[in-house]
Amino acid sequence: MKVGYPCINLSLECRSSRTFRLKNYSIERLSQTIDSNLDCLKSILDFNLAKNILFFRITSDLIPFASHPIMDFNWQEAFKSRFLEIGNIIKKYDMRISMHPGQYTVLNSINNEVFERSLAELKYHIDVLDLMELNSDAKVMTHIGGAYNDKQKSIARFIKRYNMLEDNIKNRYVIENDDKIYTIDDCIKINQETGIPVIFDAYHHECNNPGYGVEKALKKVINTWNEKDGLPILHYSSEHPIKGKYRHADSIDLNHFKQFLEKTQEYDFDLMIEIKDKEKSLIAAKHIIYNDIRYKRVINNN
Repeated sequence: MKVGYPCINLSLECRSSRTFRLKNYSIERLSQTIDSNLDCLKSILDFNLAKNILFFRITSDLIPFASHPIMDFNWQEAFKSRFLEIGNIIKKYDMRISMHPGQYTVLNSINNEVFERSLAELKYHIDVLDLMELNSDAKVMTHIGGAYNDKQKSIARFIKRYNMLEDNIKNRYVIENDDKIYTIDDCIKINQETGIPVIFDAYHHECNNPGYGVEKALKKVINTWNEKDGLPILHYSSEHPIKGKYRHADSIDLNHFKQFLEKTQEYDFDLMIEIKDKEKSLIAAKHIIYNDIRYKRVINNN
């Protein structure tokens, strides 16, 4: 099991998501910002390696305006060697990487302009991982999108759009159940039509439950992953104790996390901890996973 956290490291001063206002766009400004973001990404990976954290989600903001029409800079070629350098580190230490485009990346949108923008955003994320020359277990995930007053037609539209994607996108693309519209059952239906792997988000399943527990959901999801995709990916969080439903907790609830581990100990997977305080909760979670003798599953701590 590799355990990771998303996008931002709160222990470091740098951020790999620095950007600037569109009105200040220039190739010089863009190049400087990308250079700084890549420096920070390497610092985050160095931090993670020192802590034996081998799973990380790279921020979608690594390259400012990457999918925006204003982009007139071949950042892929300009920073090719930097991406390859980072990719070599990831491969050398057998780290796993994922990316997660934001909520406005909606492949099943009824608005064709939104779909085209979503496709451009998806291609940008794929470019990042391809430039690092990572294998096909480095994944880009999105939710399915909106229901648009007809969930079944919206699922069919998603499947049609997915089938139009280029192979290098399909090779990395996975979907995730969401907290309001599309359940694990909906994702499994799409998998049966397309073969696309499904990420199980445990907290979203709590919020948007089709009538069964974590154990049954995970059993469904495990079979959507093939060897080329790597181990299945799970997302873990819990409800904010004050803000309530749909809000992720600020820090990990260790008792809740132990219950999650007990329910999932039968399966092998890589785990993304989606808690607000990032690596701090992750380190606490790793302590539970690797040091609590009550858990009988065999953990490969690399």
